Amino acid sequence: MIGGKRSRNATRNAARSVSYSSSPLLASKTPPWRSRFLVALVGLAFAGLLGRAAYIQLIGEDFFQRQGEARYAHKMELPASRGKISDRSGQVLAASVAVPSIWAFPKEVDADPDKRRQLAKLLDMSPAELDKRLDPSSRFVFLRRQADDQTAAKIKALGLKGVFQDREYKRQYPEGESAAHIVGFTNIEEQGQEGIELAFQKDLQGRDGSRSVVRDRLGRVVEDMGERVPAANGKDIELSIDAKVQFFAYQRVRDAVAENNAKAGSVVVLDAHTGEVLALANYPSYDPGHRQNLSGEQLRNRALTDVFEPGSTMKPFTTALALETGRVRPDTLLSTGPRSVVISGWSPTDAHAHGDLTVQQVIQKSSNIGAARMALMMQPREMHEMFTAIGLGQRPQIDFPGAVTGKLRPWKSWRPIEQATMSYGYGLSASLLQLARAYTVFARDGDIIPITMTRRPVDQPVTGIKVFSPKVAADIRAMLQMAAGPGGTAPQAMVPGYSVGGKSGTAHKQEGKGYASHKYRSWFVGIAPISKPRIIVAVMVDEPKNGQYFGGAVAGPVFSQVVAQTLRLLGEPADLEVKPQIVAQQKLQAVDESF
Repeated sequence: MIGGKRSRNATRNAARSVSYSSSPLLASKTPPWRSRFLVALVGLAFAGLLGRAAYIQLIGEDFFQRQGEARYAHKMELPASRGKISDRSGQVLAASVAVPSIWAFPKEVDADPDKRRQLAKLLDMSPAELDKRLDPSSRFVFLRRQADDQTAAKIKALGLKGVFQDREYKRQYPEGESAAHIVGFTNIEEQGQEGIELAFQKDLQGRDGSRSVVRDRLGRVVEDMGERVPAANGKDIELSIDAKVQFFAYQRVRDAVAENNAKAGSVVVLDAHTGEVLALANYPSYDPGHRQNLSGEQLRNRALTDVFEPGSTMKPFTTALALETGRVRPDTLLSTGPRSVVISGWSPTDAHAHGDLTVQQVIQKSSNIGAARMALMMQPREMHEMFTAIGLGQRPQIDFPGAVTGKLRPWKSWRPIEQATMSYGYGLSASLLQLARAYTVFARDGDIIPITMTRRPVDQPVTGIKVFSPKVAADIRAMLQMAAGPGGTAPQAMVPGYSVGGKSGTAHKQEGKGYASHKYRSWFVGIAPISKPRIIVAVMVDEPKNGQYFGGAVAGPVFSQVVAQTLRLLGEPADLEVKPQIVAQQKLQAVDESF
């Protein structure tokens, strides 16, 4: 036992006395470069970290600040309210109202199948459509823009995680169909697409503001960051339109289209004093606030975009030029018998033979032959300059999209036969708005003024261009009164209590290179009161198919109704004594109407 213990102690002592230097591995010396290399690596690492820190803190600070903020900071738009559109009395025609919009972060939407089905039903979607919309690869998605308040409240009550609501602006149009072609409409982003909404887009839209906020992971705003940029709301636009006149004009043309089984119709009402458009109505129309399944027929602003040969409504201008140049007087007799005017073997015709007529009677009876005879007394250049002066062949200078120029060929290319037909409205074309403006020369003692869709300041002077002398304008007004009275072509245009004057027109519609034999446009353009002109009213009915197609019979009654209502609304006193009249006289057929 003792010997064994000693042996173990001896072994332990021997192990302690071993020299590490005797180990070949431990005895080898470490090369100096290795330690220096390790120190250099450590130093380079620190230098890299210092450089990176300096780059992040000094050189690339803005970039990394933006990247950091992008993960928690958000820029919220503060939408500007689009300007209102109102009529001349302040009645709102278009305005923006705040409505809820539903949106979501698809990755965060976590709802049980039952709630998803309820959400899809409230959004008028199938569950499959909702699942497709909530594609997890999308960061953000609108589920329903411009929803109604009831739907938004029901969706909020579901308490769905990842589904949120904001307020957007939606355009509303209180006057609906009656003012649709004037006001126009916007898209869902409130960008003007038609009418005044498009014409005054820059003024109406305003400028959006912004607000920088910190959002949490649920999209909730935690705090504001930086300064808020306020929104600048759009400018309000006050139109020259009178909403009451507009509504009544729309009703009358709509009824006329129905009564005559016609394709379409238009009415334009101008203020003779200022050139302001008081009404511009078309039928068919549409509701600007509900535009599902719209057709081009509904959208067309026919009073501005459709051009046609104005027919007999041009005879007063031809007559006025003949009077102005001294070639005729109101009582000058003209032979209007059949073939009394022959041009290269061709002769104009009248609906009924009249024999000799005075210049006044040429307008009263609407004689094509009489108008052609006066036209051939003049040089083509004279007629062309007069047509140009009243605005034919030129785009109306009006703040409104879609207005057309019509057609007026250069006078040097006119042949005598063309000069003759132009005298009674064939071979040139114009829109109803152009025609209404042209008649201001008779309402304003011979001068023509610009027209406008926006209200003129009360103290703003209105200057025009002189086309005819006041004497000639007065003579033509007297002739127009004869045409719209007993013995004229449009007694249906008469208005109880007011003196009126105007000219009817009827023309075959052009079809290809010729004319359709059974398709007509019927119109009437007139002035009231004729003793002291206040308004010009132009009416057009397209393709009447109910047995009547003459302008006096189809468009004359619309003129009468619109004039009567408009003058009352404007507070214009009656200038005639109201007398009982024979009903049969009011229903006289316009047998002397010419094509």
